[in-house]
Amino acid sequence: MSIAPFVQTPLEVAKKMLDLSQVRPGEMLYDLGCGDGRLIILAAKDIGAKSTGIELREDLVERAKTEIKRLNLEDKVKIVQGNFFDVNISDADVVTLYLTSSANERLRPKLEAELKAGARVISHDFKVPGWKPSAVYNELLGHTIYTYRVGEQL
Repeated sequence: MSIAPFVQTPLEVAKKMLDLSQVRPGEMLYDLGCGDGRLIILAAKDIGAKSTGIELREDLVERAKTEIKRLNLEDKVKIVQGNFFDVNISDADVVTLYLTSSANERLRPKLEAELKAGARVISHDFKVPGWKPSAVYNELLGHTIYTYRVGEQL
């Protein structure tokens, strides 16, 4: 059962999410429900971050793998087909989300248990209920990006 339908993150939003995450070369980024892998590919290609995408849908995983191979990013980008609740994300410096508020609420205990202090969680369009964002960016027409820092307000 999927947590959220696949809706592709617009390129300008994906780039802004990475900008707001302050992800740096060599850091580890996870995209939970990565869809076609757009965000993790950008993180590796444009910034030099290591990234892992977790996606349930086989067709989207295959699409992402094809693009990763085409761009020769296999050494920086990994795709896991499966449920992100079953994948340990404790080495994450950044976690990106484009899920529903109810999915974010279900995910919150996992994030709180596994993420280290200072890790950043960036959510496109949907808040993480119970958390106070450290920043809210809504200057992209019709889109809001919520930035959270583990340990600051959680």
